[in-house]
Amino acid sequence: MSFLPRVLCLLPLCLLAGTADAAVVFMYHHFGEDRYPSTNVRLDQFEAHLQHLAEAGYRVWPLERIAGHLRSGRALPDRVVAITADDAYVSVYQEAWPALRKRGWPLTVFVATDPVDQGTRGYMNWEQAREMARAGVHFANHSQRHDKLHEREAGESKSEWQARVRADLTHAEKRLRAELAAAVPDSPRLFAYPYGEYSAALGALLTELGYVAFGQHSGAVGLDSDLHALPRFPMAEAFAGLEEFRQKAATLPLPLRDREPVDPVLDSYNPPRLVARIGPVDADPQRLACFASNQGALEIQWLDAAEHRFAVQAPQAYPPGRARYNCTLPAREAGRFYWFSQPWIVPGGSH
Repeated sequence: MSFLPRVLCLLPLCLLAGTADAAVVFMYHHFGEDRYPSTNVRLDQFEAHLQHLAEAGYRVWPLERIAGHLRSGRALPDRVVAITADDAYVSVYQEAWPALRKRGWPLTVFVATDPVDQGTRGYMNWEQAREMARAGVHFANHSQRHDKLHEREAGESKSEWQARVRADLTHAEKRLRAELAAAVPDSPRLFAYPYGEYSAALGALLTELGYVAFGQHSGAVGLDSDLHALPRFPMAEAFAGLEEFRQKAATLPLPLRDREPVDPVLDSYNPPRLVARIGPVDADPQRLACFASNQGALEIQWLDAAEHRFAVQAPQAYPPGRARYNCTLPAREAGRFYWFSQPWIVPGGSH
């Protein structure tokens, strides 16, 4: 790597030799289930992903180990990844787990407990989960009902909303621990937002409850990342080709500081104007490129070039639903990019 050892370095951008203080988390849903193309990876794609990680020398860590390093500010070695699966679909048990077990690699499954409790078709059952747990697979909270937890119900006050969400999360956590016991990480507790959707208020509640929380927006995690909204790269067959996977696995977190707005929910401003300052990077900040979902490349407005402070704004307002801005910056190390993704939620969207 081009990073210099900290003991020989006086510049703030320098890191320990062999470290990047970063990791990449991949998120999957379905494996080899072609009828769900938006959330499925083909089995040949998944095998190619695993083969690349092995051949390129990546370290596959349990997700809670990465989260623990982030929460305590401990450095991460370079080229660390975690593999996660949301919703506990049966193909995780039938296809993903056997492939990972052959390599001795960890897996974290985020479980919405009601579908499993109700025996919903297409989901794992608790006995399958216990079999995986006995072999070392970890399970974590994905809520009870898989609702859009950031949304208030009609006429619901803030305190009533908080009580309802607390009850949902507490119920799911209790069910996981009742069924799977030691396979559920306790420190730190892990949570994945249903649909990847969250608000600042929901993130604050998760933090208060002791969770490190993950979304579905792209990018690497690092010591500057928000612990209530950590990114993961979603893997679906249209975006899961080997070249794209290889690039994402090598990604570094783009540290955006003094960022406004932080809350992804667009209650009164649309299109959103993102303002931020690029923190220490081993790159030329002037090579920053940002893109708005469905609207293409964004013009970078440099508010203070010396401080690397900039603003971007999509030209058109977004309709109800989800959107995002992605910002990337080529690192000086060949073939690697810094990446930051800011999700947006326009109220009124459907599931």
